Amino acid sequence: MMNEPSYRGLSLWLDTLPEPVIPRAPLDGATDADVAIVGAGYSGLWTAYYLARLRPELRIAVLEAEVAGFGASGRNGGWCIGLLAGLDGLLARPERREQGLALQRAMVDTVDEVGRVASAEGIDCHYRKGGSVRVAITEPQLHALREFASALAPVFAPGDVRWLGPEECDAHVRMPGALGGFYFRHCAALHPARLARGLAARVEQLGVRIFERTPVTRIESGRAVSARGAVRAGVIVRATEAYTARLHGQHRALLPMHSWMIATEALPDATWKEIGLAHGETFGDGRGVTTYGQRTADGRLAFGGLATYRYGSRIEPGFPATHPNFRALEEILRELLPPLRDARITHHWGGALAVPRDWRPRVGLDRARGLAWIGGYVGEGVAASNLAGRTLADLIAGENTERTQLAWVGPPARDWEVEPLRFLAVRSVLGLLRAADRASASGRSSRWRDRVLRAIAGR
Repeated sequence: MMNEPSYRGLSLWLDTLPEPVIPRAPLDGATDADVAIVGAGYSGLWTAYYLARLRPELRIAVLEAEVAGFGASGRNGGWCIGLLAGLDGLLARPERREQGLALQRAMVDTVDEVGRVASAEGIDCHYRKGGSVRVAITEPQLHALREFASALAPVFAPGDVRWLGPEECDAHVRMPGALGGFYFRHCAALHPARLARGLAARVEQLGVRIFERTPVTRIESGRAVSARGAVRAGVIVRATEAYTARLHGQHRALLPMHSWMIATEALPDATWKEIGLAHGETFGDGRGVTTYGQRTADGRLAFGGLATYRYGSRIEPGFPATHPNFRALEEILRELLPPLRDARITHHWGGALAVPRDWRPRVGLDRARGLAWIGGYVGEGVAASNLAGRTLADLIAGENTERTQLAWVGPPARDWEVEPLRFLAVRSVLGLLRAADRASASGRSSRWRDRVLRAIAGR
């Protein structure tokens, strides 16, 4: 396990917290609860928060292997966006389109719900709703973004998705050679670790017990088992996201994919005038291997992208700043935003996100066995985890609400393939995506990329 300075070194976000990262006491022997939640990331903490609000009489315990916000919740890009992986598959099927629309409407409302709770609970997570812009810098990217924007537009209210010409793109973020792009209104930028740590503190105030540095190795009906003892509870919640791969018998349930991020030093006002991003927008370009960035509250540019998978679903705790992927990411950033050519990169980090076999997040409760599950957001979990947590809280509390009828409520996705098939398949898909991006950079079309992804996802 890590010490406080090591936790802070895991990401820009953990490093810039206003308070030290001091681990809470671990579990010390067996104990009982009504609900035991494994994982103190967004999913587990939002579930605990809403459940404690709904049923304050319940004894709720949260078990965390390291500290709250250690995983993706403290390392992500800070995009609180009203989109959800896998929704396109629902919306494309006439018999399920209404279900997809209901889930999409709930996601849109969730962006504002995160801001509402942060404000109401005094969690200063630098929430700023400025929308998101994606910019095409090649003709194939332009075509792909037009298709994506055209598919999105009918699902949302007028003005929520706007196509942008080159000059309109520049009004948001100035990328040389921009050909066009689109703006999506329902996105807020925030400081991920401030949200996670603030939420953990608030649920404790509501009476929830959080045991940190308590790795759970096995989840069973009625028990969450760790080396430090077991928690017996009527409901056990698996909220472990990518770290599900470390649970006994569940290493194929969710695939851990690493994403990479860097951050600049605080930039002078003159540089920001050259770049833009004056209104809290998040941004990225149109390549297949997603890029994502934001202007932070302290004037840095935080930027992420790339995707890697380690054999056997292994999860790395961190990566050295000299890793070639960071150099590649820096080259992409300076290519997109030349005013950063002399900016110093102060932070390098990576983190694991979770991918279900069909790319669709799930929320569910098997009441007979007392087992619940939540997550699998494919990198879009900042907002989705809030809606999922509210949904799971309703299910556990026995509430029949609109949320409990949403299309993602149901059994987990089927397991991923065994190794080495899993490794070969994932590496092949990532290789195809990178090849498609290279083709796009040289102006060649790569429409087959989406067909490959749909086939792999089983859609």
